[in-house]
Amino acid sequence: MPDRHAVSLPANARCRVAFLLLPGFSLLAHACALEPLHMANQLSGRMLYLTRTVGLEAAAVRSAGQLELATPEGLETPPGDIDMLLVCAPTPLSYPLPARLNDWLRRLDSRRVLLGGIAGGTEVLARCGLLEGYRATLPWPRFGAFRQAYPEVALSRQRYELDRRRLTCGAGTAALDMMLELVALTHGAGLAGEVSEHLAGERSRAAEEHQQAARQNGIGYAPESLRDAVALMEANVEEPLSTLELAEYLGISRRQLERLFKKHLQAVPSRYYLDLRLQRARRLLRKSERPVGDIALATGFSSGAHFSTAYRQRFGIAPREERLL
Repeated sequence: MPDRHAVSLPANARCRVAFLLLPGFSLLAHACALEPLHMANQLSGRMLYLTRTVGLEAAAVRSAGQLELATPEGLETPPGDIDMLLVCAPTPLSYPLPARLNDWLRRLDSRRVLLGGIAGGTEVLARCGLLEGYRATLPWPRFGAFRQAYPEVALSRQRYELDRRRLTCGAGTAALDMMLELVALTHGAGLAGEVSEHLAGERSRAAEEHQQAARQNGIGYAPESLRDAVALMEANVEEPLSTLELAEYLGISRRQLERLFKKHLQAVPSRYYLDLRLQRARRLLRKSERPVGDIALATGFSSGAHFSTAYRQRFGIAPREERLL
């Protein structure tokens, strides 16, 4: 019986792939998606993939690293000339999308074009209502906010997801793994293996390998539910989940979850979660120049006073004093 979630790949011999770059996109993620296609062409001696770059306008687009990449075409690109579109966008996606982008993407969808989201590109597709009923993933720090904003999307913790006419992945090298999987599905595992050896020098990682592994401080061999709980905590630092929400997401009772934490970590979930967030805040204070108030919000504290009190109780000094050490 065929898998109803199997990706629907283009039937034509040459796959026409367009990359839509939005301001603040990741150069690394874009390169990780583009280079496997070029390498597949080179190693096979055939033009298996025809690639092009599109922007909102036919002008240069600035990346997150403040480098500009030319986009010779804008949204006037004829939808019929594309078999697959991959949207590269920043995460979080902090600006509104123009209405014409929504219209353009929907025209592509009506023509059965494969639509993909790389990093923040997943949020672009979700905002346009193009992920309803699909499995999808994105960079793990956005899981909590995305789940709340788009409950109709089946959010996955995998590195990438290929679901019918949708392709989504996390940031960076997750895009490389996703495109290697596409090469394997279209032109065989042998060619995909050659591309992987030339680009990565090692095996590609499977989709099932979660983006963010659970912390290994004593839980490497703990039950899967506990490891998943910790991974969820790490993925939802900015907008912490309650103990009940964690338990419901894992499909166990709150009491079961509390027993797991007590047995293996000698802590209640809420205390462990708070410590995890404070440890994250400490790293940000030491390694970044972000204002203390921004760090408080980024680690799930609703006010600077609450953050300062919790930080002092945990480390014995105020957050501002941390930077003086």
